[in-house]
Amino acid sequence: MSRALLILLAVVVFFSGVTSLFAAENGPLTRGTAITDPDALRKLDQSDVLTVSRLLWPERNANFPLTTDLLFSSLPQLKEIPPAIDAEFDRYIAQQKAAWPTETIGAGEGFDVQLFDRANLKSPHTRFVLTGIVNRMDRAYVSEESCGEIRLIYRLARFETGPDGSKSATRLPMTFNLVMKARDARQTDASGKPVTCAEVARRWLDNGDWQGLIGGGFHPSDAMLDRIETNIQISIAPKSALHDFRSDYLLKVFKYNAATKTFQESTLENQIDRDRILADDALRREFKDWLLAPENLREFDRGTVLVPEKFLARAAVVPTPAGLDASAMQPEFGMMQGEGKSDPVFTDNDVVGALKQAAARGEIQNIRSVAGFQRRLNDVTCAGCHQTRGIGGFHFPGVDWLADKPSNSTIVPASPHFFGDQVRRRDILTAFAVGKRPDFSRGFASRPQTRGSAELTGTEYQDGWGAHCSLQNAGSGTPDRSFTSWSCAKGLTCQAAAASRRIGMCFIKTR
Repeated sequence: MSRALLILLAVVVFFSGVTSLFAAENGPLTRGTAITDPDALRKLDQSDVLTVSRLLWPERNANFPLTTDLLFSSLPQLKEIPPAIDAEFDRYIAQQKAAWPTETIGAGEGFDVQLFDRANLKSPHTRFVLTGIVNRMDRAYVSEESCGEIRLIYRLARFETGPDGSKSATRLPMTFNLVMKARDARQTDASGKPVTCAEVARRWLDNGDWQGLIGGGFHPSDAMLDRIETNIQISIAPKSALHDFRSDYLLKVFKYNAATKTFQESTLENQIDRDRILADDALRREFKDWLLAPENLREFDRGTVLVPEKFLARAAVVPTPAGLDASAMQPEFGMMQGEGKSDPVFTDNDVVGALKQAAARGEIQNIRSVAGFQRRLNDVTCAGCHQTRGIGGFHFPGVDWLADKPSNSTIVPASPHFFGDQVRRRDILTAFAVGKRPDFSRGFASRPQTRGSAELTGTEYQDGWGAHCSLQNAGSGTPDRSFTSWSCAKGLTCQAAAASRRIGMCFIKTR
């Protein structure tokens, strides 16, 4: 019997004892679309069933997860990740020293800007722990054959033993997402027929079948590996005379190359390389013409556009906190008229003309103004999305199941943006399950697409306390057509919460 088959049988036995945990997911919004229950995740992690090392090295004999020093030195698939991250750190440090020459930058005490300690990625005391499993079949428009993605999300943690023998565990500000295809097109079910997208969706919606995790059976094969995404809180700068509090996050993507069996540095999906485009007039014109072309503008409006790699960056540094306006989220983006560039990529006339023609064709759902175009240009990017209703630069930090008594900041597993999108994702799974063509469109990241459901009504995700809303609806100006539906529930009013002209938050009315 092969070692891979032994692992598969062990998984079956293991899950026979924990399917009840999956049936008791914490919160109806994630039922069928994500596994966030800390007890289930703890058992999955501590049993070495879904650790990074077991998935990428199923033949190994050791029955324990690899610490980061062994993970990156023992697994050839990951050999390109540490040097790529080191190179980004070096670039970041050089840029920060040029921007703030009077401040010191480093890891440890005594520095004005505290860096993430890269020694944690080479330590025998740290490893990645499983914090969530998320179904992203709503991304099947990227690759219909794979039926979308399944994301296994890990958090870096440090384990220490005190002089008295006591043990402690501390989570560190880094996530490591192993993105797998929702199915292997070569997989077959018990009757020998290919596993379909409908079958994968039904297993997830059932929320009790362990095979729903990776679709049609748990085979850690190369065919299902897609990419690794890393998000590191690269620095924290306390408030000073030079600047307000700021925390920067480094985003990187490593695409799996089946030929070399390694994860290789890649571009970030839709992360537009601003500097390169603005520095090259020909590339600038090409990007503008490409995005405003009718077929691409239609997908851009629906949030399903896939920007060609020639326009994309290989890394993004995301500052937080960010404002509520799109231009405030990425102030350096500089692609729109009025953002400080004398020769912007898009002028107001460019956008108004393209939107008018698209509206005449009946192809507009979300973008109905220049401000709407600007917001979509921001939130289709990795950086802009991470700045929208996130938890300090993360959308899925996961519940800290390592802590005996989790703090309030670690009890909620994900951001308002994540939870607000679950209704749309479940709607897509339901369409798959019954054999219908799903509608993959999405609204803006700040405000979920309801699709006729009342499930989010009165919550912070849609129109309840803390929800994002249109200030113009509160009488502060002419309503912007892209945001007129962003109203507040009865008893609440849209109030300014930051330096924003258009977007506020729903709060209780005051006299």
